[in-house]
Amino acid sequence: RLADVLEELPEEDQVEILGHLDSERAADVLEEMSPDDAADLIADLPPEQAAQLLELMEPEDADDVRRLMSYAEETAGGMMTPEPVILPPDATIAEALAHVRHEELSPSLAALIYVVRPPLETPTGKLIGVAHIQRLLRESPSSLVATAIDTDAVTLRPDATLQQVAAHMATYNLVAAPVVDEEGRLLGAVTVDDLLDHLLPD
Repeated sequence: RLADVLEELPEEDQVEILGHLDSERAADVLEEMSPDDAADLIADLPPEQAAQLLELMEPEDADDVRRLMSYAEETAGGMMTPEPVILPPDATIAEALAHVRHEELSPSLAALIYVVRPPLETPTGKLIGVAHIQRLLRESPSSLVATAIDTDAVTLRPDATLQQVAAHMATYNLVAAPVVDEEGRLLGAVTVDDLLDHLLPD
């Protein structure tokens, strides 16, 4: 519950609240936050405290946060979540729909499924395409997700600026967009709610 609350608070309030928690509990709370929000919060902490909390976090969660912190905050890489819905091409549409039903997924994250070659953890194998939830709902549940993907999806690079991301999503009427590296591997996804968080004034 505290992780959910922190994600909605201004940055200075996040830092103040985290400062009143012991380090172990603070690390637990950061693990429960979405990686992009946790990365933004840790970046606002004093370096010594940030390093200590990253050491106390589960290695997998800490690795996601460190990767996001390697990008400038107001870029596609800094805004993206490294945990969109990712499936291999031989998954069925029934499996895809089961994934997007997860109650913790935001509507914008649930709107798109990213179909990639293994490995399925970001950075993944090559991005094959994206499957839109509306398209999946019109297909037979037993069909393969590969039969319903858009292979022409326009992608973002992690160094795309805030303005470039906004123009991209507005141009293509997107609620989410894949972020890929120079080899076409999926690094994460920028969602419209992440974009608005950065565009709206404090």
